Amino acid sequence: MPVYALGDAEPDIHPTAYVHPDAVVIGNVTIGPESTVWPTAVLRGDDGRIEIGARTSVQDGTIVHTTLRAPTIIGDEVTVGHNAHIEAATIGNRALISSGSVVLNGSRIGEGAIVAAGAVVSPDADIPAYRMALGVPARVRESYEVPADRWRHSVESYVDRGRRFRAQLRKLEG
Repeated sequence: MPVYALGDAEPDIHPTAYVHPDAVVIGNVTIGPESTVWPTAVLRGDDGRIEIGARTSVQDGTIVHTTLRAPTIIGDEVTVGHNAHIEAATIGNRALISSGSVVLNGSRIGEGAIVAAGAVVSPDADIPAYRMALGVPARVRESYEVPADRWRHSVESYVDRGRRFRAQLRKLEG
C-alpha cells in the first residue's frame, strides 16, 4: 500500500486497521483500531494532522486533507461514504458523512449526525448531534432526529469487511 512519510511526519496505522493497497496515506495521519480505508481514498496529512478514530470506515475515492490552521479529526465508528471530501473539519463519533458530500474547513459535525449524499457543509458550520444536514449549502433538517443506533449496522459491516479483506485479498497477476 502506498504509505509515505513526509519529512519527519510518518503515518501511524494501528495493526488491526485495514488500508487497501490502492489507498494513499501521507504524512501526519493516525488510523485507529479496526478502521478501514478503501481503494483510491487519499489521506494527506501534509499541512497538519489527520486523526481517524477506532472502527471508522473511509470509503472508496474519499479525500481527507487538513490545513495549517486546523487538523482533521474523524471520531470513532464514523462511516465516510464513497467520494466524500473532508477538509480541516471535526467529525463526531458515529456520524455518517454520506457519498459525494463535502465537509469544509472549520466545520463541526456532531455525534450521530448525518451529512446527506451530495451535501456541502460550509466552512465553520456546526451540525448538531443526531441531526441531518442536506443540500447545497447544507442546512439542518429541523423536523428530523437521527435514531441513536442508526450507525450500528454500517460500522459492524465495515469492521467485518476489513477483517475479511486483511485475510483474503490477494492480487492476481496477468
